[in-house]
Amino acid sequence: MKFSKHILACAVALSGSLSMAQSVFAQDGFLPGLLSAGGTLDDPDPDVVMTIGAGASYAPAYFGSDDYELSPSGTFRFDYVRFPNGFTFGSGNTVGFVEGFGLRGSANYIGKRDSSEHDEINGLDDVNRTLELGLGLGYEQANYRVFANARYGFFGHKSFVGDAGADLIARPIQGLTLTAGPRMNFGSNKFANTYFGINQTESAASGLAEYSADGGLMSAGVEITALYQFNPRWGVRADLTWDRLTNDAKDSPITQQGDDDQFRIKLVLVRRISIDF
Repeated sequence: MKFSKHILACAVALSGSLSMAQSVFAQDGFLPGLLSAGGTLDDPDPDVVMTIGAGASYAPAYFGSDDYELSPSGTFRFDYVRFPNGFTFGSGNTVGFVEGFGLRGSANYIGKRDSSEHDEINGLDDVNRTLELGLGLGYEQANYRVFANARYGFFGHKSFVGDAGADLIARPIQGLTLTAGPRMNFGSNKFANTYFGINQTESAASGLAEYSADGGLMSAGVEITALYQFNPRWGVRADLTWDRLTNDAKDSPITQQGDDDQFRIKLVLVRRISIDF
């Protein structure tokens, strides 16, 4: 029942986002200025191929919350890179998957936790918005992939995080790619204490018990993705993710006020770009 409620709310909220995405899609080449001087967009012999996307997500208001909010979202990955010495990662000729070992760009955005907006955690320290940037490695073939990423969070939690996963991949019709597989999310001690810890001052202000959270495995779950490619450059991607908070993240008084089951639905317009420098 809870899951159905989240699906319905997201479908209504994202309907406007999909209309906007279709409008942007009609403006082919909407990323002028991305290239350095002399660069060529969608070059047939690229040095870099990457996939970027922008859209919206429906997700918990903060880690451990049972309140959900609609917010901006995006995606980013390297499909191929050729180094000056001729060494390459991935494939410059594929659409939708990287053949063999590939270098991955990894990015994630975490919205601000404003504790004053939530009665159950009022008195806890606010956490600024965080942009996580990093790299990862993956191995991918037509029907499966495995990957691992590491990132550092700027502006907000200022700590290291990582994730790992595997997917089965199906292409039932031309242009449509379906993936599904497990996910594991990791965080350092600083990350764990930022979002799940409660110091003495916070405890006095919020009425929640003091709590020190250790890092490690923060959550584990499953992600299902559908990508429809209109053409080799443009597509729409929908992600459905369920994570269950684990270990100290699950046992935190913050999570006990909310829910250790965390759902997220994301819809983004994606653009595949090949660049020759």
